[in-house]
Amino acid sequence: MWQGPLQESNRLTGDEMHTIKTSLPALLAMSLLAGCASTGDSEPNPQDPWEGFNRNVYTFNDTLDRYALKPVAQGYDYVTPELVQDGVGNFFSNLGEVRTMFNSVLQWKWANAGVSTGRLLLNSTVGIGGLFDPASELGWTVDEEDFGQTLAVWGAGQGPYLVLPLFGPSTVRDTAGMPVDYFADPVNYVEDDKVRYGLKALDLVDTRAGLLEQEKLIQGDRYSFIRDAYLQRRNFEINDGKLGDDPFASDSFDDADLDGAFAPEDDSQ
Repeated sequence: MWQGPLQESNRLTGDEMHTIKTSLPALLAMSLLAGCASTGDSEPNPQDPWEGFNRNVYTFNDTLDRYALKPVAQGYDYVTPELVQDGVGNFFSNLGEVRTMFNSVLQWKWANAGVSTGRLLLNSTVGIGGLFDPASELGWTVDEEDFGQTLAVWGAGQGPYLVLPLFGPSTVRDTAGMPVDYFADPVNYVEDDKVRYGLKALDLVDTRAGLLEQEKLIQGDRYSFIRDAYLQRRNFEINDGKLGDDPFASDSFDDADLDGAFAPEDDSQ
């Protein structure tokens, strides 16, 4: 399955913003927008002591993605108008406000909890059940929160990097937070099994479809790229957009490497 979530440093709307860490996250675009790069066969990352196991799980997930999820996402993207895809993304993003509200309170971020509550109410009513996002049009932005971030605020250590079957990139701390976030997802309270699983499948396929173009930009060792991007993104989220300790201090790249990676080609050559 796809290995991880994409999100910009500022809060996004629609299918770009509800993809952090949950279900089969869309890490790729997130990694690019976070400014992360990987040099491929770099020295062992001290945050990934279980790399052998993780790479095996990554291969399993990637195979499922290549032969199952990605083809479905490509078909969905081909037949579904962009306006409809935006509405689907907005709908699931709106449901994600419940998780943000809950965890904001647990982290004593009262302003964030209040704005998230306002977003949920406005988008659920004026936005017709969350299909539209008038809250963002009004500039109501929040930091998305989940229980993995709450554990970090409470002082829990990150623990080793961990790739979960089907779910993709995580850490020991983030994995411990997943059961709590499960209960903060309104979809899990839908009694009809067909509707509940249908909603989850739609969320997954819509998320994957949003990454079909961005994934083409990954070069080198995909496993290392996604791992480093995930760890950097989580560090960014936990610090609410403030730069914390660099989780890749041991990696052999610097600003010059990044400048070269994204510099335009010289047509004169």
